[in-house]
Amino acid sequence: MTSSDRQPTPSPEAMDRRRNPRLRELVDEMMASIRAAANAELWSPEERARYEADMARIMDSVRSQALGGPAARARLE
Repeated sequence: MTSSDRQPTPSPEAMDRRRNPRLRELVDEMMASIRAAANAELWSPEERARYEADMARIMDSVRSQALGGPAARARLE
């Protein structure tokens, strides 16, 4: 087996983020909304712009919480 055949092992911090039920629930909800809206005109252009702005804001928050260390993760709980 070469080094390129090995799968990278996630860090303990990454494993913790994946196990955070509140974060997982939020991501699952967002992904379900995106899938439901894919290839369908469910939103007006104004609604789409608003939802895209909301998604960007939420993802910024998720990233900062995920990268913020234990104190940031504690705020999620």
